[in-house]
Amino acid sequence: MADEVIGIVGAGIIGLAIGREITRRRPGTRVVVMEKEDRVSAHQTGHNSGVVHAGIYYKPGSLKARLCTRGKEMLREYCTERGLPYEEVGKLVVAVTPEDVTRMNALYERADTNAVPGLQRLGPAGIKEIEPHARGLAALHSPRTAITDFVRIAESFAEDIAAAGGEVRLSFPVTRITEAGGKLEVGSLERSVRVDRLIVCAGIHTDRVAALAGDEREPQIVPFRGEYMIVSDEKKDLIRGLIYPVPDPRYPFLGVHFTRRVNGVVDVGPNAVLAMAREGYRRSNVSFEDLREIAAWPGFWRMARRHWVTGVKEMYGSLSKRAYMRAAQRYVPAIGPKDVVRGPAGVRAQALDRDGSLVEDFRINRLGPITTVRNAPSPAATSSMAIAEYVVDVFDGKDPS
Repeated sequence: MADEVIGIVGAGIIGLAIGREITRRRPGTRVVVMEKEDRVSAHQTGHNSGVVHAGIYYKPGSLKARLCTRGKEMLREYCTERGLPYEEVGKLVVAVTPEDVTRMNALYERADTNAVPGLQRLGPAGIKEIEPHARGLAALHSPRTAITDFVRIAESFAEDIAAAGGEVRLSFPVTRITEAGGKLEVGSLERSVRVDRLIVCAGIHTDRVAALAGDEREPQIVPFRGEYMIVSDEKKDLIRGLIYPVPDPRYPFLGVHFTRRVNGVVDVGPNAVLAMAREGYRRSNVSFEDLREIAAWPGFWRMARRHWVTGVKEMYGSLSKRAYMRAAQRYVPAIGPKDVVRGPAGVRAQALDRDGSLVEDFRINRLGPITTVRNAPSPAATSSMAIAEYVVDVFDGKDPS
């Protein structure tokens, strides 16, 4: 309907990509994006590592695998068209133990099924040819893995929405969603907007906003802070691209790794420690309301029983720069604690089911006129344009499979 008003809660890269996709498919439809912060990309998008993933890790046939493959190519084309940074610096996934090699070989089979372009297995000599200062028994090399600036991409999506007649309303918190005369009243007691249909992409607060919309609270969001170190100018040129460990399949995080950014900075990280607030970017950020919600969720305690050993190790690395870098030096021995300073942190919105399972795949619900993006972890930024296609299909009642 040309006169339809569609609301979107959340001006991160997912919400903005969806808004842009709607304006492309439905010329004349009015899109209103509502964001509680005074800028777009204030949270997960703005604290992203900038990596455009090639699809190595994801279970074949999953939404992550499908949407990452398509999203990466869409993003590359968009960046080329708009003159946005996009550099295929390549990634090494390095095995440093025999157990790592076994897991790496299984990972290669998964990546091959996902049609990751140009993927190769390398030995020690091949590793040194790609990254002269890296060490390992073997590695996977993904030459098409890239880096970009997701904040600039999100800002460009916002400009596309405005150019198509939509708007992004900043400093516009959503604390109420009510039905009024066959439409939805979305906003707060102070101000609201009336829309015909609504899409919720609220990131770290998505379960709360979904509950306002009448959706279930499960899965609940549990915040994990990812802390980075920044490599000194004297040592940053030791890293050419991206150097990752072989991930532990029992845990959803990829482990501490080296990441070159488009501005030339080289990060080490992130780790993954439980945050004491949903917006807990610093250790000093504590929200007793958020902690009460975490403690009251039975899935948290079930998850904690399974992963407490890893949690203790991550916390120790958070407190000790030496311990943090000890893990990183397994891959690049020449960069140690004296060669890094503490950098910024991000917060990952980890969805957690009642049984304690960490939700791995994207999860999208539709409830009448309301569609909610319930879980969109990495590689959500890479996949954002493909996620937008998928969500709009769900929104329209189509089968996007």
